[in-house]
Amino acid sequence: MKYLCLVYLDEGRLPELPDEDCVAYDAVIRDSGHCIASEALQSVQTATTVRVRDGSMSITDGPFAETKEQLTGFYLIEAKDLDEAIAIAAKIPPAQVGSIEVRPIRPIRETVAARGAT
Repeated sequence: MKYLCLVYLDEGRLPELPDEDCVAYDAVIRDSGHCIASEALQSVQTATTVRVRDGSMSITDGPFAETKEQLTGFYLIEAKDLDEAIAIAAKIPPAQVGSIEVRPIRPIRETVAARGAT
């Protein structure tokens, strides 16, 4: 099953996490076959939020909401179950100063395709 591990932390704490540690862990979980994709994100200050309401688009500079911790990266992983996904997420270096939200991927394409086949 696929899980998305969302990395949240106060961007002011980024210097506490050497990029080399994150890249090294990424290599470990890629070599194990668990990592499908992963990336660090630019600062929340570079974010643009897009909304469409009643057919009209609005664009706002910055994140959707002001929060203490910001989304700073992600890992898309393959794990046999939630317990294994949590064990993998616990070793992501930013978990030491921030948090990792683990969410199962909803297989929307497969679900829609299955509905069309019946």
